Amino acid sequence: MKTRFRFVVFVLLWAVVRLEAAERATVIVVAGAPGEEEYGKVFAQQLETWGKVAAQAGVKAVTIGGEAVGATSDRERLKQALEAEVQAGPGELWLVLVGHGTFDGKEAKFNLRGQDLTAGELADWLKPFRRPLAIIDTASASAPFLIKLAGAGRVVISSTRSGNEHNYARFGKFFAEAMADPRSDLDKDGQVSLLEAFLSGSQRTTEFYKTEGRLATEHALIDDNGDGLGTPAEWFRGVRATKQAKDGATLDGARAHQFHLVRSAAEQQLSPEARARRDALELKIARLRETKAKLTEAKYYEELERLMLELAAVYEGT
Repeated sequence: MKTRFRFVVFVLLWAVVRLEAAERATVIVVAGAPGEEEYGKVFAQQLETWGKVAAQAGVKAVTIGGEAVGATSDRERLKQALEAEVQAGPGELWLVLVGHGTFDGKEAKFNLRGQDLTAGELADWLKPFRRPLAIIDTASASAPFLIKLAGAGRVVISSTRSGNEHNYARFGKFFAEAMADPRSDLDKDGQVSLLEAFLSGSQRTTEFYKTEGRLATEHALIDDNGDGLGTPAEWFRGVRATKQAKDGATLDGARAHQFHLVRSAAEQQLSPEARARRDALELKIARLRETKAKLTEAKYYEELERLMLELAAVYEGT
């Protein structure tokens, strides 16, 4: 009887552990091969910044590439880290690539110490995941990673708009700093979203090139609707994309604005279920705004009122 009781307790405890793991966010930061000492220092600073943000957020943090080279390659360590993660659940998985990249016209690679990582390989490793994913490739020539990794439930950011922008990308440094900077909170809700960090990091990158009097050799993109096209920061006014693509493609940004690593006190009060319901309603409102021109004024405001009332009910239930 005691043995059976212990087994039941063990099963219940294991279920609780798995549930907590599914709800907890994870940040995996990978520093690539620096090539030169000056880049190594910049990459180390970014690892330190991400470490502080992860600690403030109270999330699981995994760092690869910042320590001495071991028997296991960095590529294999990343693969093992992803395999160890819960593949489904509400907890976000953030994957940040810090370093250099290459593109030969066919295949994009992220330069690691040892064997490099291709966009196709990373896409295969991420296929099993059915949890929110944020993939931030801050390397040069990173746009092909965005194209390859874009998908439903994902936010993908690249430092460049094409694989041919192969010069060292500075966006990663500014993006990491933006994540930890309250000034990046554009809508003043007490937290910095993934979208806000992208916009702030992009602005700081632009300012760098202007101040230095240089021609910009990188133009970051964000994709959160899965079409792999990406949207540049200059298309946004505040946290909303206002410029429409010529082909009528859906605009990015609404989903990325729902990713928060360090959550405000109000955000922390929401249960995972309430947050999921809130996010779904906000996305419906964003899509409704995009179709406003196709609706009568009465129909638009009728539908908007219905969604806003449902959204208010979510917050009243917390």
